[in-house]
Amino acid sequence: MTKNLLNIQEPDNSKPTNSSSVAKKTIFEHVIFDLPFRSYFLLAPAFAIICLTLWLAFLNGVFSFNTTGLTPVVWHLHEMIFGFSATIAVAFILTASQTWTGSRSLHGKALALLILVWLAVRIALIINTEYSVLTALVLQAIWWIAVIYIYTKQVISAQNKRNYLFIAILFLMALMNTLVLVTDISGNTHIALHLSRSMILIFVLLMSLIGGRVIPFFTVRGANTEAITTPNWLNISLIIVSLLSIVVFILSGFFDLPIMPAIFMITASILHFIRLLHWRTLNTLSVPLLWSLHTSYLFISLGLFMLGLSYYNIGISFSDALHLLTIGAMSLMILAMMSRVSLGHTNRALKVKNIISLSFIIMLIAALIRSFAPYLPKELFQALHLNLTLFSWSLSAALWIVAMLIFLKTYWPILTTVKKHQD
Repeated sequence: MTKNLLNIQEPDNSKPTNSSSVAKKTIFEHVIFDLPFRSYFLLAPAFAIICLTLWLAFLNGVFSFNTTGLTPVVWHLHEMIFGFSATIAVAFILTASQTWTGSRSLHGKALALLILVWLAVRIALIINTEYSVLTALVLQAIWWIAVIYIYTKQVISAQNKRNYLFIAILFLMALMNTLVLVTDISGNTHIALHLSRSMILIFVLLMSLIGGRVIPFFTVRGANTEAITTPNWLNISLIIVSLLSIVVFILSGFFDLPIMPAIFMITASILHFIRLLHWRTLNTLSVPLLWSLHTSYLFISLGLFMLGLSYYNIGISFSDALHLLTIGAMSLMILAMMSRVSLGHTNRALKVKNIISLSFIIMLIAALIRSFAPYLPKELFQALHLNLTLFSWSLSAALWIVAMLIFLKTYWPILTTVKKHQD
């Protein structure tokens, strides 16, 4: 089951084509429209860079958002969670479904149309007027409906029951996306913020489910270790505790509960760390595609632990702790997974260039700076006439941008061309 879930194969593109067949090809037959991972692995990081650059400019007072659309902080959260992270997850799932079902996945004109809808949503939200956000809301809903329909039809037709779970996950992401937009444009920004943060916890659960399958498998193959076995009680406990933390956290935004989400977050953190101890992390230190995944998983544990502690009034900011999850866990795991999937799915050796290893390190540093630099002594920065919080946020965002620019520059030729021979 695990092997079938993890491997993502594509047709053999190494066979030469004659000149007449090449001449007849349309733009929709370009390799970029072959499978969703090729286009979205380039588009999502590129637009995230644009959005984070605008956010940086806003924080430093050189850019202002239109006041009739989404509030700036909700816009920032929405585009980084849904415009970037969820888009990459969808691209991975729609690509993997071809292997899971044995049937052709989304490609060609249909994929191009879906990309156009996605691009229209991004542009409408950058314009950020009342009408452009309403347009984005409708188009985003259409995008999600198309994604869910395409995936559901594919797995049900193939009776691929082991991956029906992703139908529910896609639907939940679509629902949260819609609710965030609706609540903010209707003036309930505090609810939109709460739902956005809830979505981060949901995405962490998704990473836990996928990471729990792929990271041990990749480790065994990439580090040549013995088979890794994670106790079943641990996997089940993690799912239960994670679900409880999500449910309690969501409800806590609307009701006074007798119990805080903190206890479940800290418990989940400990369980994640115990799980990681089974995965022979020390054997991966010489393999960038592995240590980056292990490190991102460690950030799940660290982020949830800090998030739980933030409830106890000991000086830990909820926002700072949350960025351990969004940058250290989500962004680093996405960067590592995109790097690996792009190589494996284009028939290339699973070995990254040194510059990609550097991008992993830069992303790791970005997470640490965003979450821990605000707690450094402020006197030094005051002497330099710097606002410590703003400086740390800006530096972290700049490093995030650099890491993704490195990925785009390195993987552009890989994702836009067909490999015709072994390296």
